Amino acid sequence: MTKTKQGGKKTSQASRDISNKLLANNRFARHQYEIFEILETGIQLLGTEVKSIRLGKSNLRDGFCLIRNGEIQLHNVHISPHTHASNYFNHDPLRVRKLLAHKKEIDKLRIALDKKGLTLIPLTLYLKGSWIKLTIGLGKGRKLHDKRQEERRKQDEKDMRSALSRTY
Repeated sequence: MTKTKQGGKKTSQASRDISNKLLANNRFARHQYEIFEILETGIQLLGTEVKSIRLGKSNLRDGFCLIRNGEIQLHNVHISPHTHASNYFNHDPLRVRKLLAHKKEIDKLRIALDKKGLTLIPLTLYLKGSWIKLTIGLGKGRKLHDKRQEERRKQDEKDMRSALSRTY
């Protein structure tokens, strides 16, 4: 008789969860914008920026992306200077960072930005294995009445779920 491991999937799932660690989240963007498409990109960083991001010292709230010279650039994302490095070796907290994506993806985004008047917003910053990845969303800004309508819809769904759970 051969014995099989029962917990094989759990350990691989647990290792995947550890390797995909969320470092920063832009919840405000999901409220301010209606997101149509999401793209995972790499990000070009300096050594002290990597150390600060791994410590959770980054803020995506005011960030936005532009496409210039066939490259996606990340603007206005604050990554705090590393505390254990001197000022000479440290980075500028608000410097423009290059995002890494395939040329076809960049061209597709540029066409959508030009035609429909949409914007690129950074959504999440996370570890994928040893790489730091950034998801950007192609979205359109919500008006005040759209935000209220979305809030109402979410509240109605929440009420329905709670009512259904009480009946059983």
